[in-house]
Amino acid sequence: MEVKNKSVLITGGSRGLGRALGITLAREGARVVLVARGLDELARTVEEIRLAGGEAYGIAADLGDKNSIYPLTGEAAALVGPIDILIQNASTLGALPLQLLLDTDCEDLEETLQVNLIGPFRLAKVIVGSMVLRQTGMMISITSDAGVEAYSGWGAYGVSKAALDHLTRVFAVELQDTGVTFFSIDPGEMDTRMHADAIPSADPATLAKPTDVARRILEVIQQGKRIPNGSRVILSEVELVQ
Repeated sequence: MEVKNKSVLITGGSRGLGRALGITLAREGARVVLVARGLDELARTVEEIRLAGGEAYGIAADLGDKNSIYPLTGEAAALVGPIDILIQNASTLGALPLQLLLDTDCEDLEETLQVNLIGPFRLAKVIVGSMVLRQTGMMISITSDAGVEAYSGWGAYGVSKAALDHLTRVFAVELQDTGVTFFSIDPGEMDTRMHADAIPSADPATLAKPTDVARRILEVIQQGKRIPNGSRVILSEVELVQ
């Protein structure tokens, strides 16, 4: 799918990969709506995109709050029209420092699932429904190897990402003849604030830069027809036409 003149909604869009995706897609001519909880960082990212000549808007909202879903989707549609590409990027690690599952409070697990799974489900029900009616669209879920591998201390986050992966696969199967495409994308370890919060001792020089990852995700979007619908894409392994 070409992104020029497409309407794109990116959650977790104020920093890290979400910010990089907003800048990258706007540079390619997309109309970008960024959603995040932090208003100040969100405003700075939107302003950066606009100063570079791109079209971007920011909506301050908490994806974990069910009452925010309809207002944010309505505002997004009013700003850029029906959403063509939904990127489910917002995530929380849960309690910090990372904890064993037996030490994880039920409330912390519930909050992690609300942001990383239930919120994306609610958002998909609204936005993907519109895509189905129009017989076109794409949803990308940003996932993690923690959703496949069992890492000590990453239980709440890993459980949420495993569920998000399967949610995405089920959507792909149930809506396979509607013209809507679904992918989970594992971007690998990146030099982000979230990674630093999880592993403070990590050397940033060994981690991928969000801007580089965003360019690769753009290629996945552009060449989406070559990738089986419902795939879990490991970004470092997928072969794309250059």
